[in-house]
Formats: sequence, C-alpha cells, structure tokens
Amino acid sequence: MRYKIDPTTGLPLTETSPGMLGATVFLSLLIGIVLLYAGRKGKQMWLTVWSVGLIICSVLYLIWHYMEYY
Repeated sequence: MRYKIDPTTGLPLTETSPGMLGATVFLSLLIGIVLLYAGRKGKQMWLTVWSVGLIICSVLYLIWHYMEYY
C-alpha cells in the first residue's frame, strides 16, 4: 500500500488526528490493566507479560504525546 507524502514535511499524510490516536492508546492502557488482572488471576504468565508490555508502551506513549503539546 502506498501513502501520499506531504511535500512540506516529507511525512506520510494521515487521516488520524492526534487526539484520536491518544484516545486509542488510553483505551489500550485500560485493556492492558484488565488483561493484567485476568492474567494474574488465571495464572497465565504469557498474558501477564504481554499486558505489562502493553501498559508500559501505552504509558510511555501518553507521556510523550502530552509532553509534545506542552
């Protein structure tokens, strides 16, 4: 799949707003917390590990996202 390139920035043009992306990452954070609980309760190590990874990535992205606008 090919993307149109913005001639001023050289980056691909997207239809996603930064707020929509931030909301998606916030939802991922909530899902990660629920899955972490389910993994710990069900004693599933793989689910726990993946959930912790999702939570860490979501938190780091949200910090980066909101620091960029301040």
